Amino acid sequence: MTIRVVLADDQALLRSAFRVLVDSEPGMQVVGEASDGAEAVAVARSARADVVLMDIRMPGTDGLAATRMISEDPELAGVHVVMLTTFEVDEYVVQSLRAGASGFLGKGAEPDELLNAIRIAAAGEALLSPAATKGLIATFLAQGGTWDGSGDPPGAHGERLSALTVREREVLTQVAAGLSNDEIAERLVVSPLTVKTHVNRAMAKLGARDRAQLVVIAYESGLVRPRVE
Repeated sequence: MTIRVVLADDQALLRSAFRVLVDSEPGMQVVGEASDGAEAVAVARSARADVVLMDIRMPGTDGLAATRMISEDPELAGVHVVMLTTFEVDEYVVQSLRAGASGFLGKGAEPDELLNAIRIAAAGEALLSPAATKGLIATFLAQGGTWDGSGDPPGAHGERLSALTVREREVLTQVAAGLSNDEIAERLVVSPLTVKTHVNRAMAKLGARDRAQLVVIAYESGLVRPRVE
């Protein structure tokens, strides 16, 4: 199945470079481009996108607002957003994850990294690794950060965690620690398929779009605490 990709960036030259790269990869196709967030949402809907590569900073509707619009639209439930950022550590990245992005990728990433990120996002995984996402969230919260206007305040997911089984909580903790399904399976002495089932059930109960959102919820609820070095 071909992964349908939308490119959202106000720099036409960068979009052109991404298009050449993505279209040259078997199993991927650029199905639309946008120069601002509002256009990105419209194109994602009309082109039936699987993944949107979204620049955080764009004129008009920025990438953060556009990501929130996508994540809140039931018709776009199958669309996964990869945020593109110039800066490795940026509080907007964390806000993007809270808004519904699957993860983040630096604009200076290697071509193979970009293509792999698209595959991971299309599969509903977190980018580029759960550990990287967890690290940003831990740093932000350790500095006293909050989720500015992007939804429920920290701890608001605590009550919903009561819907999880003991095993689902255990798996959620391991996901937030940055472990893959195979690594979790090895630690818990179960099969990777069993872990995947627990992850999917936790996502359904907590209303999470993907693993990145599970990491966010684990920290917001207080189930996992950031470690301050």
